Amino acid sequence: MSNESGGRDGRTRRRRVLWWWRARLAAAGEDRGNAVVEFLGAALLLIIPVVYLVLVLGRLQAATFAVEGAARESGRAFARAEDPSAGTERAIAAVGLALADQGFGDASPSEALTLGCSSVPCLEPGSEVHAEVEIAVPLPFVPSFVRAAVPLEIPVSARHVAPVDRFRGAR
Repeated sequence: MSNESGGRDGRTRRRRVLWWWRARLAAAGEDRGNAVVEFLGAALLLIIPVVYLVLVLGRLQAATFAVEGAARESGRAFARAEDPSAGTERAIAAVGLALADQGFGDASPSEALTLGCSSVPCLEPGSEVHAEVEIAVPLPFVPSFVRAAVPLEIPVSARHVAPVDRFRGAR
């Protein structure tokens, strides 16, 4: 005989389903709100290092632009000068401008610049002028007492060879 009204078996089944749903809801109620906390914790652990990496890479890229421009312009300024002493002054001024343009105005241009000539009297027609600029880029947000104990700077350098005009008169 079939039990069309649901009878005792139907009630028992409904009770089991209700009991199962109540157990699920009770178990879910214990974890309610934890997903938000876990997401924020994981996001902070991932976002903070990524933001710091972007800051460091941006600072290194700025330093690369600065030393490349400084080496190129200091070599050109020295190669077009009347004499080596005037060329050195012009080259130091060019390095100072290029470094300050990218936010490295605190670096000493005279210490960052190294000049060399391919001929014994410098600036002979047809010779070459070698300019090298090197600066140390400090990592951002590192306290000074930590810098004293551990060197946290990345050296960035660039070289440029500027020709002295072959047809310029000897001076």
